[in-house]
Formats: sequence, structure tokens, C-alpha cells
Amino acid sequence: MSFGMKTFYNGTSFKRSDIPVPDNDTFFQGVLDAITAGWRVCSYFGVPTADGATLYCVMSARAGSGILGIAATTVGRTFPSLASLCPQLHLFEREIAEQCLTRPEGHPWFKPVRFQKPLCEGKGFWSETDGGGLTPAVMDFYRVEGDEVHEVAVGPVHAGIIEPGHFRFQCHGEEVFHLEIALGFQHRGIERALIGGPTPRTVHEMETIAGDTTVGHGQAYCMNMESLGGVFASPRAETVRGIALELERLANHTGDLGAIAGDVGYLPTASFCGRIRGDFLNMTALLCGSRFGRGLLRPGGIGYDCDAALVDELHKRLQAAREDLAGAVGLLWDSPSVMARLEDVGIVTAADAREIGLVGPAARACGLNRDVRRDHPFGIFRISQIPVITATTCDVAARTLLRWLEAERSLDFIDEQVQHLPRGTYRNQMKEIAPERCAVALTEGWRGEICHVALTDDRGRFERYKIVDPSFHNWNGLGLALRNQQISDFPLCNKSFNLSYCGYDL
Repeated sequence: MSFGMKTFYNGTSFKRSDIPVPDNDTFFQGVLDAITAGWRVCSYFGVPTADGATLYCVMSARAGSGILGIAATTVGRTFPSLASLCPQLHLFEREIAEQCLTRPEGHPWFKPVRFQKPLCEGKGFWSETDGGGLTPAVMDFYRVEGDEVHEVAVGPVHAGIIEPGHFRFQCHGEEVFHLEIALGFQHRGIERALIGGPTPRTVHEMETIAGDTTVGHGQAYCMNMESLGGVFASPRAETVRGIALELERLANHTGDLGAIAGDVGYLPTASFCGRIRGDFLNMTALLCGSRFGRGLLRPGGIGYDCDAALVDELHKRLQAAREDLAGAVGLLWDSPSVMARLEDVGIVTAADAREIGLVGPAARACGLNRDVRRDHPFGIFRISQIPVITATTCDVAARTLLRWLEAERSLDFIDEQVQHLPRGTYRNQMKEIAPERCAVALTEGWRGEICHVALTDDRGRFERYKIVDPSFHNWNGLGLALRNQQISDFPLCNKSFNLSYCGYDL
């Protein structure tokens, strides 16, 4: 960036006064220049002020440097929208408007993100009174006009036991011209609840940001608390955290492989993977008593230690699950009818993926070589890295294959770590977190990059705690994947992304 960001490394904190605050023109041009130079936006958010907001932008440098950057600027009741030039910012800008009551002038599709009250006092842009006005799915949608063009609305109530989301298709016959996705039905208010923390409830709120990503979000929170308190987790704790993160990845990738098989009507793999997913969840329960990992990660280390008998049992279960998973997933690749259904369906080009800022397996399936575990290593991944895998076909088949290949790497990683678990304490005493500081933590959840930013006030309390779940980056990828596809391909494409509704509705 031309104005010079504050650069730092993942999992560190620094004085808020160290963050450069240039004028608006310099800031916004600097963001565009950085993106042109290959930087990527991790988080872009506002902190309300009396006359507007202070905007913060956290960016990631190109792979290989390990550098992150942050800059800020102060705006009034409006600020220039960059979404037309940088599509990866469009949801962030709408979120800033909704939370901070400052309008992105020139935004191409200005509408709410979560349909919540702002973080400050005042009337929102879409309501005559706070809490009124537009509601999810009851608003303007992009429309395609023409002969034989029709509109299909799906959700928020679905045939399966899933979270609420609304999908509006513009179709010509069975072909989808455009898909627009509307979320915000859950009104969870997590970011609002975190202001003024941390409290005894905070760690539990972090574990439920996205219930299937308890470890991923818990890791980011612990990293922020430790950097703000000047505390380091022990090598033993960091290793167990890494094992738990990869078990979470294994459970969800295995479940997705089975669900994709089920969506194409291939029941052997679907049935096997449903059971094997449970095996990985039970391994997590072996560590802490919770199949989703709740209670395991705590600031300063981990909540439970692992004795030798537990480690031996985990290793034994891992070997059995590896063999079962290889057999179940191998059936997919050996079935021509399955592969024919997966190939050349739901394509998102590498150029589009880069432009909208895809992260995680969805990005790597498009050939984008990005992974926080390697690019911004944290915890055990600083010394024991997992090879990053990419694909090039950009379709459902690529997203499916990538899950299997990542599962293999996670199995190898856990196998190595349980055989060389460091000795030592499992939890260090936390200290009071420092006032007037900023902490940034990135982790690689099973869906992709997770970003937590903590800003403390003069009392060491959270003035703002910003969370970006990978689904916030990736929902637009699903919309692009449906273009020029049959509407009947939607369930398969949707499952190949398997994004989080609750991780979006914070």
C-alpha cells in the first residue's frame, strides 16, 4: 500500500496507536493498490464514532512472506464504495453500513447483510425505526427480464434439517442465469455481545460461532487472548490444539464426501462416511468429552491433558478410521457414473475465485494456492507443516477430490503428532489483557481462513471484536457456480461448498 500499513505476523498484538490512519483518499487508493499488487482482504470493518466510523482493513500479503497488514481511516456518514472495483469488499461494505450507519456511496447493490440493529444509536438505512423495515428475503432481488425467463425461490424453510437461507434463482427453462443468496434469518448478535468482554461467557460464545468449527474459532480466540496477555501456550498444548483442528477437518470433510455421494444417489459411500464421520467426532470426544471439541481449547493452553493410555487409544482408532475411509471414498473414484455427475458441474474459474476472495478448499479447488497453516503459520504448524494441495478443474469433482486429499494429509499429520507428543504443562496461567491494543489471529478452519480482530479500550475490554468466518468470503462462490447450470444441480453444488449459515449470521 502506498501509505504504508502497519505490518505484523499472525497471532501478535500491537499498540492501536501504531496503526496508520491516513486521510480517506490515501486509504482507499492504498487498498486498491495493495489488491492490485496481490494482497487480499482478510477483514474490513468499522468501529462507530460520534460522527461516523473508523474503518479498519486487515490484509494478507502474497503467499510466502507471512506478512499481514492493517490500516485505518476515519469517515463521516458516507465513504466511497470500492465494491465495483474490488468485488471481495462488497459484503464488508454493506456490513459496515448496517453496523456503523455510514453509507458506502456508489455501492452497486446496497442492501442489508444480517438485518440487525446497528452497533450504535441511530436509525438504519433500511428502516423507519430500529428493528423495522426490510426483513430477509423480503427485499429487492436482481431480476432477469425476457421471454420464458422465470424466478424460483427456495427457502428459508428447506426439506432437510438445515439452517435457514433463501435462494432466488433467475432461470430460463431449467438453466440458471443468476442466483442471489439472502441470509440473516438467525439474528444471533454475537459481535454485539462480545463488546465489553471478555467475560466468563466469551469463550463459550466463541465455541458456538459456527458449531462445526468450534476448534477453528476457538484457536483464533485463544491466540488473540494470549497475545494480548503476553502468554504463550506450551508446545504440548499447541500440539493437542493442532490435532484437534485436524480431527475437526477430518470429521467435516468425511461428512461432506458422504453427503456429496448421497446427492448423486451413490449410497455405499454416503452410508460409510456417515459412520466414519462419527468415528472422528468420537476421537475429539476422547480428548475433551465433547464430540465438537467444546471445552478443549482455553486461553493459555488446553482444558484437558492427555495421558499415555488416551494417546495410544487415539492412535489405534485413527489407524482403523484411515483404512475405513480409504475404502469408502475409493468407491467414488471407481464409479464412472459418479464421476460423470461431478465433472464439469459448478465451475468457478480461478480468475473469478481470486476476484471475489474465495478461501479454503473452495479456493484451492480453483487452483489458488492459499492456506493459513502455511502462509501465516500458527501453533504447531510453525514447525510441522501440512503440504498444500490444489486442483485446476474448478468444479464439483475438484472440490470433492480436494477434500479426500486434505483428509489424507490430516491423517498423516495426526499420526505423526500423537507419536511425538511433547512433554510439559498443558495450560499456562493467563494474565490481564493489555489496554489500547490490537490483536489479529488467523487460522485455517476446515472451510478456510478464519480471521479474528480484537481492539481493546483503555480498560483492557473489547471495544470491538470482529469475526470473519470463511463462509462470509465464499457464499458468492456458490452463486457463481450455479451460472449456466441446471437448477437441479443446485443441491450438489451447494453441498460441494457446504457453507455455514450461522458463521455468516453473527
